[in-house]
Amino acid sequence: MDLLQGLLIITSIHILAAASPGPDFVLVSQQTLSNGKKAGLMCSVGIALGLSIHIAYSAFGLAAVIANSSSALWAIKILGGGYLFYLGIKGLRSKPLDSTEVVETQAVKYSAKKSIGIGFLCNALNPKAPIYFVSLFTVVISPDIPLYQIAIYGAWMMIIQLAWFSAVVGLLSRPAINNKFKKCGHWIDRVLGGAMIALGIKVIATRTN
Repeated sequence: MDLLQGLLIITSIHILAAASPGPDFVLVSQQTLSNGKKAGLMCSVGIALGLSIHIAYSAFGLAAVIANSSSALWAIKILGGGYLFYLGIKGLRSKPLDSTEVVETQAVKYSAKKSIGIGFLCNALNPKAPIYFVSLFTVVISPDIPLYQIAIYGAWMMIIQLAWFSAVVGLLSRPAINNKFKKCGHWIDRVLGGAMIALGIKVIATRTN
């Protein structure tokens, strides 16, 4: 399969995967609405960087090993589900802020490094990723494919991921939309926190093989 054909296949599949509601989408929405556009964008960068972990082990064939190892999948499920549960608890504990506290808190609540780290961990600990990536790369990767082509595929997937969540952040940070959420931000945090907990439970309880 040539490079262009592989890129077209990856684009069509990964756009749908990125747009599917899941932990990454919930996290980016929560970060944007609670902490502002910068936090949402930095979280999106972290999520895109998290893909590099999955791309790296997939390129070396480890995705197939993980996807067929019940113990490895179980460990990833516990880590990923536990992290989502932790984020959910933090959301449920959110408290209402007055108008001055909103501005001050959004300015200092999360540094860019921490927002990137939160997004990175959320994506890197996704236990469904090994199965997704081994399935995708099985379609476009052959034993004799050059390493640079795999790198191009991986970089392109990260760009798609970042572009999608940047668009989500841009929409949620528009004043007309954001102002509607500002007064009830703690309730949004709690709802999204509950969604995170539900996703965490689902990750741990759902069979992935």
